[in-house]
Amino acid sequence: MSDFLTKKLKAEHKRRHRARMRVRSRVQGTPERPRLSVYKSLRYIYAQVIDDLNGRTVAQANSREAGIYDGKGSRKSLEAAKAVGVKLAERAKEQGVGEVVFDRAGFIYHGRIRAVADGARGQGLKF
Repeated sequence: MSDFLTKKLKAEHKRRHRARMRVRSRVQGTPERPRLSVYKSLRYIYAQVIDDLNGRTVAQANSREAGIYDGKGSRKSLEAAKAVGVKLAERAKEQGVGEVVFDRAGFIYHGRIRAVADGARGQGLKF
């Protein structure tokens, strides 16, 4: 990897980390309204509902699961991200969670991050 690309990746990592810390300073999950945290890697997308006060994960879903990805298209597509949001909302509802606080983890609210949110909202999860 070239030095230019390495520096660019480090700069992007630092930018996202600063943005993530800025978001997390304002967003905290409670038992009544846990935090819906989304992380996207280059290949997959992960989402979980977290109760920060008790330090436990209430529900989770990701695009690596067999029930979410149907084999069509890419696991990192918008359809896969929306399916993750739908599955996460279903699992959260089973645990009695109806409202959440959205934590985009420093990512821009666009594309796959927005698709997860739309999928969860479509299943009745309130932000």
